[in-house]
Amino acid sequence: MRYLRAFPFLAIVIIAYNLVFVWRGSPPDRILLQVLASVTLPSGSVWHITTADVFIILGLAFLFVEVLSAGARTISLINHGLSLLLFLICFLEFLLVSACGNDTFFALMMMTLIDVVAGYTISIRSARRDFAIEKD
Repeated sequence: MRYLRAFPFLAIVIIAYNLVFVWRGSPPDRILLQVLASVTLPSGSVWHITTADVFIILGLAFLFVEVLSAGARTISLINHGLSLLLFLICFLEFLLVSACGNDTFFALMMMTLIDVVAGYTISIRSARRDFAIEKD
């Protein structure tokens, strides 16, 4: 269970995206814009929830989990390294894979970047608090 913290949970969304659009070969533009549900708001406006919205919402939820789990422990450092690897893979996919060259995947890629930067920043800040630095 402790080693589960080392797994970057944003990878779940990226793997799901790859399963649907890259490995299955489905055209991303048509499926990402497909309306899954419609909700009438109290204002009278209708909000159409698309597949792209679901990917973004799941990505944000997993980003929240990632930021909460950041710390200065060794297992967190492994998580940060795997998160950096995930960002690099997403960056390469964005540049080289046509199914990943859209704004939805770009937003997911930016979430992985925020995860990397936030993770290292939180680790450094919490490590400073753990170790007192003596001044002359």
